[in-house]
Amino acid sequence: MRRLLRVARDPFAVPLLARGWQRAVPVLLGIGTLCVLGGLTIIWAARLTVPYPVYVSELGAQGAPTAGPFALALLLIAVGGFAIAVASGHVRSSAPLLARWTPAATLGFAALCFVLASQVTCTAYCPVPLVDPKSTVQDLVHTVSAVVGFAAACYAMLQVGFSRRLPRLSLLSRLSCGAVAVITIVGGLLAIVRVGSDVGAWLELIGTTVAIAWIAVYAVALARVPLGSATVVEGADAAAAEPEAGAALDVA
Repeated sequence: MRRLLRVARDPFAVPLLARGWQRAVPVLLGIGTLCVLGGLTIIWAARLTVPYPVYVSELGAQGAPTAGPFALALLLIAVGGFAIAVASGHVRSSAPLLARWTPAATLGFAALCFVLASQVTCTAYCPVPLVDPKSTVQDLVHTVSAVVGFAAACYAMLQVGFSRRLPRLSLLSRLSCGAVAVITIVGGLLAIVRVGSDVGAWLELIGTTVAIAWIAVYAVALARVPLGSATVVEGADAAAAEPEAGAALDVA
C-alpha cells in the first residue's frame, strides 16, 4: 500500500517510467516553449489589428474577426503548458502549504481550463457574467474557465516561487505572481464597472503577457538544470517527509 501511494505521488520515480520521461523532457520543454510563445505572439498580433480598446477575451468573441486566431492561440498555450507540466513532474514546492500537489498538476489543470476557454468563447462584446443583463451561460462558462485557468497559473508561480531548486526563478516567480494578481484584479474591476475600459483592457493584456511569458521562462530555466542534481535536492526533502508519512500509514 505504501509503495502504491508513493507511485501515485511521484510516478516518474518508477525506474521504467523515469527512463522514458528523462529522455522526453528536453523535447517536451522545447515544444512547450515554442507553443506558449507562439500563442502569445498570435494574441498580440490579433490585438494590434483592433483599432479600439478590447479585453483579451473579446478577441475571441463570436463574430469577431480575430476569433479564429485567438482560439488557436489559446490551444497553443494549452498544449505548451501541458507539455511543460509533464516535463516538470520532478519539481516540488518547499512550502508545506503549497506542497500538497506538484506545480505540474497545477499547470496541467490550467492548460485544461484554457482548452475549455478556447472552445467555449464569449458572445459578442463579451458581456460580464452576472453583471451585464446581456450575458449568457456561454459567457459564464468562458469567463470562469479563463479566470480559473489564470488563477491556476498564478498558483503554479507561487509553488515554484518556494522551490529550492531554482533560486533565481523562485524570486522571479513570486514577483510575477504578485504582478499578475494586482494587474488582472485592477483590470477586472475596471471591466465590471465599465470605467477606464481602455486602461483596463491594456492592463489585462499586460497581466496575460506576464503569466504566459512566465511559463516559457519556467521551461527555459528547467532546461538549464540537470535532472540528476534536481532529483537529489527534491529527494532529500521527500526522504525527510517519508518517516512521517510512514507513521501515519502505520497508524491507519
